[in-house]
Amino acid sequence: MNGERIRVLVVDDSAFMRKLIPAILARDEAIHVAGTAMDGLFALEKMERLRPDVVTLDLDMPRMNGLETLRHLVEVHGVPVLVLSALTQRGARLTMQALELGAVDFLPKPRGNGAAGLVDLADELIAKVKMAARVAPRPAALPPPAEDVGPRPPARSRGLPAGSVAGPEAGAAGPGRPATAERVLAIGISTGGPQALSYVLPRLPREFPAGVLVVQHMPEGFTRMLADRLRTMSQVDVREASDGDLVLPGRVLVAPGNRHLTVARKPLGAVAQVTAGAGVKGHRPSADVLFASVAAVYGSRAAGLLMTGMGDDGADGLQRIKAAGGTTLVQSEDTCVVAGMPGAAIGRGCVDRVIPLEDLPQALADLYGNGRGGPQDGTP
Repeated sequence: MNGERIRVLVVDDSAFMRKLIPAILARDEAIHVAGTAMDGLFALEKMERLRPDVVTLDLDMPRMNGLETLRHLVEVHGVPVLVLSALTQRGARLTMQALELGAVDFLPKPRGNGAAGLVDLADELIAKVKMAARVAPRPAALPPPAEDVGPRPPARSRGLPAGSVAGPEAGAAGPGRPATAERVLAIGISTGGPQALSYVLPRLPREFPAGVLVVQHMPEGFTRMLADRLRTMSQVDVREASDGDLVLPGRVLVAPGNRHLTVARKPLGAVAQVTAGAGVKGHRPSADVLFASVAAVYGSRAAGLLMTGMGDDGADGLQRIKAAGGTTLVQSEDTCVVAGMPGAAIGRGCVDRVIPLEDLPQALADLYGNGRGGPQDGTP
């Protein structure tokens, strides 16, 4: 950083937001707003003179849009970018693209009374600016595998027998019902997650033999968009989880924003449960909640993976998977955007393997390849 204070450039086409955001950031003595810009072109003109440590960036702007501005900021100037996103379907779609292009993190602008809502989010905005100042921006994630994965059946029917009804499946018992997964991989991930998931999931084979459950710290609405984008890139069936979804081999269920994801043993097999319980360590969904659940239901057939993210969510749950005889993995700290979550688990001594991001797809294939990987006793 330039000097002791974090220098921030605020880029937003709203004159009101160009006053409100600096006023919020000025509450923290460690942050100095070096300047503001009303669009991407003005922002790029000011970069050499202001030399900010962090840029906050609105995505919906005239002249040069936010995504094009982001490309220049990350690839040319190498500055960490925190995106401020509208809580709309279009805003969620643009945010997913921004994260894939290298934005460090995002903060949704509240609906309704934006001023009051953003003031309510002041602590989170300040914390994320401080976090962004500590990390190096990363270019877009490596593309999915070059080989053609072939046409994908519609998401509503993939992985289900002919005639099955998509959506919650708690009543899907009967002849021909797909067997639920005998093994499960639970993933906890936060800051930097969309990029990392965009690298790992497209490299899993269509017939991946385990069910996959993902907690990505992300607000309501954004998790569905994330799951939809990952599905278009992947051979496995990625979807936002609904209560009662079957946990199937080759199916990836992403916890909905503002809801916990757990798994339960039912007469028809293992099913997902989506609930609105209290947040854990400030998180809902919580990796700790998911990991504790898979440890209880799957025991030695569970694997837990903690990836890039701020904080320590998941470390307690990973200890439970370890105690149940399951396999515990973390992404290596040097390949994380923020290494707090893997680092917390490493510090507790409950990690079996530390794996760089680029090696994770092969490591998971080896863990589950040809029906191997992990103890074979017991069935959920």
